[in-house]
Formats: sequence, C-alpha cells, structure tokens
Amino acid sequence: MGLRRAQGPDGGLTASTYSYLGGFDGSSNVLAGQLRGVPLAGTLAHSFVTSFSGAEVPPDPMLAPAASQGPRVDLAACVEAWLERVCAHLGLGVQEPHRGERAAFVAYALAFPRAFQGLLDTYSVQRSGLPNFLAVALALGELGYRAVGIRLDSGDLLQQAQEIRRVFRTVASQFQMPWLESVPIAVSNNIDEEELARLAQEGSEVNVIGIGTTVVTCPRQPSLGCVYKLVSVGGQPRMKLTEDPEKQTLPGSKAAFRLLGSDGSLLMDVLQLAEEPPPQPGQELRVWPRGALEACVVRPAHVEPLLRLCIQQGQLCGPLPSLAESRAFAQLSLGRLNPEHKRLEQPTPYQVALSDELQALVDRLSTGGSS
Repeated sequence: MGLRRAQGPDGGLTASTYSYLGGFDGSSNVLAGQLRGVPLAGTLAHSFVTSFSGAEVPPDPMLAPAASQGPRVDLAACVEAWLERVCAHLGLGVQEPHRGERAAFVAYALAFPRAFQGLLDTYSVQRSGLPNFLAVALALGELGYRAVGIRLDSGDLLQQAQEIRRVFRTVASQFQMPWLESVPIAVSNNIDEEELARLAQEGSEVNVIGIGTTVVTCPRQPSLGCVYKLVSVGGQPRMKLTEDPEKQTLPGSKAAFRLLGSDGSLLMDVLQLAEEPPPQPGQELRVWPRGALEACVVRPAHVEPLLRLCIQQGQLCGPLPSLAESRAFAQLSLGRLNPEHKRLEQPTPYQVALSDELQALVDRLSTGGSS
C-alpha cells in the first residue's frame, strides 16, 4: 500500500511486483495488476469519507435484495433505523455519530453492496466509525448482503481490533446476524517489522495487514551494501584487498551450489571456482565456512546449482519464468530456511563456505602471491 511514497520513477511498480513475489498477497497498485498480473486489493480512503458532509441525498437510495426477490428498499432510511438500535446497544449518549461519515458509508454500500467495507478512524472509531459501520452493515444484512471488512489506520491497532471483535460478537448475538462475528479486520499505519510481529501474534483479531512506507522505502536497510568489482582479467584472477574484511572480494570466476540434507533442509551454500567439478550428492566435501579458521567436511544428500545463464551477448538464452513461477520459487526457498535464520531479533547468519581451491587462491593473493 505504499505507492505514493515509493522512490524513483518506477519505484511503485517495482515495489508492488517484488513485494508480491516475496510473499505479500496483493497490492493496491492497479498498474502492477495491469502490467504484471499482481492481485489487487484495497480499501476506501479517508478522502472519500471526508468528502461527505451528511447533507447529500443519494441519487437513488433504493437497493434490491441480494437474492433479487422482493421489493427494493430505501437503504438510507433503513440505516437510520438500524443506527438507533445500534447506539442503544452500545450505550452511546446523545452525541450522534458523524453524519458525513454515515453518508459516505451509505454511498459506498449502494455502489458496492457485495463489497461493503468501512474505514473507521476518520473521526472517532468508538463514537462514530463503528456505530455507523454497524448500522450500514446490518441494513445490508437484512437484504442478504455481507460486509467484507473494516480498516483501522491509527491508534493501538491490536487493542482496537480486539475491542471491535468483541463488539462484533455481541452485536451479532443481539441481532441474530452470526456472520458479523467474522467480518475481517484490516489494519495499516506505518507498520514495521516489530509491529508486524505484534499484530500477527497468537490471539490477535487482525486478519489483514496493509504495509506501505516501510516496505517501499526500506528504512531498516536503505541501501544495498555491495558494488560490482573486477574478479578476473584475461583469465587471471583479481582480488580487492582492504583493511575492512567485508569489502574484500573473492577472486576468479565462480560457481555457486546449495547443499541440502536428506530431509530437504538447507546445510549451506558453497562458492567454488568455475573450473572445479561440481559437488556430488553423497560424497564428502571439504569446505571453509566464511569467518572460520579451519575447514570442515560436509556430505550433502542433494546439490542444487544456484547460477543459471539467462542472458548471453545481450540475448535471452531461454524464456524467463512468469511472476507466479518466481513467487512460487521464492516461497519454496523461504520455507526451507530454518526459523533461526528468519527471526527478527539476532537471526542466525546463513552459512556460506568456500571450496578448498577457492580458499587457497584467496590465501595466495592475500599474501601477495601470484596465481
């Protein structure tokens, strides 16, 4: 949901595409849906709600029942009748919920009776947004329609979702509308990794989480700490030496392989020189984990090559995977990772190792030797 704050001329399209590839269920960016096939989802906006004053008269307030049986009903009048019952049930005082907000909800319901949703925090969630939503949702329910959700965009989202779910349950019981208990609750408002973990915890009543700014602008890692460096000239390996170990490069043209256990779990990734024979399943392999002082021996049950030639001399070597295929592959890869690698606090680094030959080349060049 971060299209308006995405960076760069095509940042919104790029963020929408790769967020979906990485695991999001959809995007509010309709261009990503048109061009890349990303599923689209969204809610109504605060600007829509505030554009109504309450003095508006719907051009046609009449709505037919969902089953197309029976006479059309004046939805606006029906909502007013339900509002009185809802306010009495909620114990609200003499202050009337915002008329403009209610008019916006009625207009939305008339346009999309099968997809009605409410944005509850334009004015006050408890005193206005919630009763107005319930009045419209119950009026639609009488006609056989089901509201599809609400959205919260401010305040303590977790606490509000729990309170609203309790209200939904009591109102559903009071007015014999059991479907109201499970109306989805969506939340948004600059959600970052910590808030996401809180909203997704056990017992949360949140069903949908909309994330924007913190995923399209990447405040936690605003730039990628790597650059393109020369590793070979005319077949001769080259290596950048520096006092900062993280900035040292690995010399020579390389191949990369993923080693897996018999249960499909990830053991490590191995980098080796391109001319070396690839690792073989079931055979012992001596490798040097990055940062380790000694080599270790690993026996993979499965070996997957990680590099595939896609473009050669400016031409595609074969068809590229579709977005759906790339998404499925990304989800499979993420699913293989141990939870220790994916935890938010102090994740365990994923292990990458060098082959014996590559490590020997690094040692020779680091000490000034020739290849």
